[in-house]
Amino acid sequence: MTRPPLDLVPAEVPAHPLTHNPLNGVTGGIWRTRRDGRPAVLKLITPPGGGVGPVHWAASDDPGHWNYWRREVEAYASGLAGTAWADAGLAAPEVLAIDERPDGTVALWLADVDGRLGTPGTVDDFADVARRLGTAHADWLTDRGTRSADRYDWLARDWLCDYTSSRPVSEPVPWDHPVAVAAWPAPLREDLRRLWEERHAVLAATHRLPRTLCHHDVWPDNLLLPADGPVLLDWSFVGPGPIGEDAANLVLDTFFDGLVDVALLPDVVEAVLDGYLAGLGTAVDPALVVRAVRLTGAAKYFWLAPVMLNRAGGATGQTYDRRDEAAMFAGRLPVLELLARWSAEALG
Repeated sequence: MTRPPLDLVPAEVPAHPLTHNPLNGVTGGIWRTRRDGRPAVLKLITPPGGGVGPVHWAASDDPGHWNYWRREVEAYASGLAGTAWADAGLAAPEVLAIDERPDGTVALWLADVDGRLGTPGTVDDFADVARRLGTAHADWLTDRGTRSADRYDWLARDWLCDYTSSRPVSEPVPWDHPVAVAAWPAPLREDLRRLWEERHAVLAATHRLPRTLCHHDVWPDNLLLPADGPVLLDWSFVGPGPIGEDAANLVLDTFFDGLVDVALLPDVVEAVLDGYLAGLGTAVDPALVVRAVRLTGAAKYFWLAPVMLNRAGGATGQTYDRRDEAAMFAGRLPVLELLARWSAEALG
């Protein structure tokens, strides 16, 4: 959909499409436009059956499902998005309006935030966001955080396990596909195979970690960096989860999708971990925090190499990376090596 419906934005009002995951059946479109004379962002939320994406990105009407279609609407309507991490200096956009439409879709209107995009973020930017994440996570480890989360029945029930288990991997995985052999050394392919085979143990280990409130999609495309502090977008996956997960995702998603020069990977890993530890303070033992970041990173992406290999073998609809196949395999090599190390170190 190149323009929003005319009942939402008249033809004479500019509406510029914004980049989003086109596979996710929940999102009917996102536009930068105007509402009541002020800059606004319009996000069209689509109920189950209305999307056009593949099955593994379908919207759900189960409030606990990882892709519950109304979760972001509820997060804003309840005030959770705007207040959950505000004390840590992580804001959400102001809600301008929520319009329930006759066709069952929901128009979510948010204030257009004036700030740098997170995509060209610096190492210092990532360190700052990680520190704030740690502070926010420490707060939600308390009884206050637990009681607050219990009020909302639409939070993702077990996002990390449910999302990763839903990724479409076809067996047998072609671990020795020529594209992989050319790009990935044999020891790495073996490590990635082992991670895939041990995925259930990896997920089980994450369930033994302390739990907090997670965003589940912290990465540069969901960050704006105005002068007065970061603004976090897209609260559609929010729910309880293990410590470390949001910090791990900030590292891995940044580089898996080629958003930042991969030469900065070691610096960003160090900055994010140091910042996250500083934010958590004494709430959790530092050694456990380090293990949690590594373990949840492995749990979030144990499926990625198999899906890439499936795609190389002819499967379709499993990724939306904008690079061609050879560039994607080569570009992800250092990040997959990091993932394999994290898995080995976390599982011991």
